[in-house]
Amino acid sequence: MCQVLGVSESGYYRYKNNLGRPSKDEALSAMMKEILSESPYNDNYGIERVQLALEQRGRHVGRRRVRRLMKENGWLHDPPKRPKGLTQVDKETQESENLIKQDFSATEPYKKLLTDITQTPCIDGKLYISPIMDCFNGEVISLCMDNNMRKELAIDTLNSAAFRFPLRGAILHSDRGSQYTSDAFREEMKKLGVIQSMSGVAHCYDNSRMESFFATLKKELLYRIPTYRMKMSEVKTIIFRYVFIYYNKQRVYTTNPGGWPPVVYRQMAGTEVAA
Repeated sequence: MCQVLGVSESGYYRYKNNLGRPSKDEALSAMMKEILSESPYNDNYGIERVQLALEQRGRHVGRRRVRRLMKENGWLHDPPKRPKGLTQVDKETQESENLIKQDFSATEPYKKLLTDITQTPCIDGKLYISPIMDCFNGEVISLCMDNNMRKELAIDTLNSAAFRFPLRGAILHSDRGSQYTSDAFREEMKKLGVIQSMSGVAHCYDNSRMESFFATLKKELLYRIPTYRMKMSEVKTIIFRYVFIYYNKQRVYTTNPGGWPPVVYRQMAGTEVAA
């Protein structure tokens, strides 16, 4: 039979033994599907995050192969749109210097922080979302929400972070919104020993890493649920769970070495701080 088919005997038996077994691509696709199914938010993973998640499981696969299999299985999607800024520049108060100059890296936790405010519509009004992110590992170390975006929201966010983490000497970067240029906010920063840094006027990229977080939050969560038909209290709970359970502790974070989630990377780096 081998002579008739024009194949070697060893090749024939290798083919016969492999009948019914999944191909390498099928096995890899099954692993990728498992990764994407681990959390309802993981279906937003792109090529890089899937590749990193595979590496964390001991499978080193080329980017082109990951892309091909994701395309074949219908798992590719468009990149997120960058949301427009929300806070308004206070043109009369612009003394604070831009200390980070678009360098969003940090060699230690709690030394270089970012903050801003975004919003989502709810049935009982607009919900304003105010986080603080650590440049060291991308961890959201504080998150406050309210039905307004007055200076008290920014102050509460700062105090929440300072209560849980050692912030004295840290740089906190924001845009030049009136919340951050207010005397009350600056006085609170001074009391906590936090140094203020601010974006240039109309320089949206000066806080692009924070804007990137908002784009992720909206694409992976807020644009997928009808917040406009939900109460603020419901949306708050969903956002808290997403940020502190999924984003900080489970989601593949491409900026960190190995793609490790923010809290996992901080713990691996030996910089654990009780929260």
